[in-house]
Amino acid sequence: MADITAGKLQIYEVEESTATAVTCVVRCVAGVVRTGQHFSIDSDTGSKMIAAPLILDWINRYERLVDFIDPPHSAKVHMSGEVVGTLERGVTLTAITGGE
Repeated sequence: MADITAGKLQIYEVEESTATAVTCVVRCVAGVVRTGQHFSIDSDTGSKMIAAPLILDWINRYERLVDFIDPPHSAKVHMSGEVVGTLERGVTLTAITGGE
């Protein structure tokens, strides 16, 4: 059965960032978020709408790699994509449905 609510992550802290990858602490605020999903920056966070997707490479909870998180849990995640440099505290990311 498909999730009714799109997965959403809110960035709490950016720990490491390169031109194409970022490691940050996030909180899941909606839906179920899974590794391999593609995300876009939520337009109502005040950031510019960016079409290029971010890919969730891994999720680390309590020093263990896991396949998913759900609300209200927090985790350290690694994401890759061309727009990772735009991520900062408070930004909300929404899973892109279809095409995963």
